[in-house]
Amino acid sequence: MASLSGFMISKIKRIGDRIFQKKLEKADISAFNGAQGKLLYILWQRAELARQSGLAVTTLTSMLDRMEQSGLIRRERNSPDRRKTKICLTELAQGLRGQYERLSEDMTDVYLRGFSPEEVNLFEQFLGRVLKNLEEEEFQVNK
Repeated sequence: MASLSGFMISKIKRIGDRIFQKKLEKADISAFNGAQGKLLYILWQRAELARQSGLAVTTLTSMLDRMEQSGLIRRERNSPDRRKTKICLTELAQGLRGQYERLSEDMTDVYLRGFSPEEVNLFEQFLGRVLKNLEEEEFQVNK
C-alpha cells in the first residue's frame, strides 16, 4: 500500500495557502499575496532570499518584479558582480510586518490545534528530517 504522506503534505499546503490568503484579505492586507508574504518574511529576517525561499530563480525573479511594482521592495545594484542585486524593503513592507507575523501565528495555531507540546516537538523533528532528505536529494539530482 502506497503512503499518502506526499499527497497529504501537498493538500495541507494548498488548503493552508487558501486559508492564509483569506486571512490576509480579512485583515485588509492587499499589498501582497501569501506567496509574496513568505518572501517578505525572509527579507524581514535578512536572510539570503534565493537559498531560503527554495524557489527557482525564474519564479523568484517574477515574484520580485510584481513586489517591486506593488511598492514592497526596491532593487539596488551595489556590487561589482552584476548578477547580484540587493533587495531592500520599502516603508510599506516594513509597516506590514507586525500584521503578517500575527497572521502567521494564527495559522500555526490552526495547524497545531489539538497537539500537545510534546507532539509538536516530535512533529517538527519529523518535518526536519523530511526537509533534510529532500534537500539532500535535490543536491544529488542537480549535480
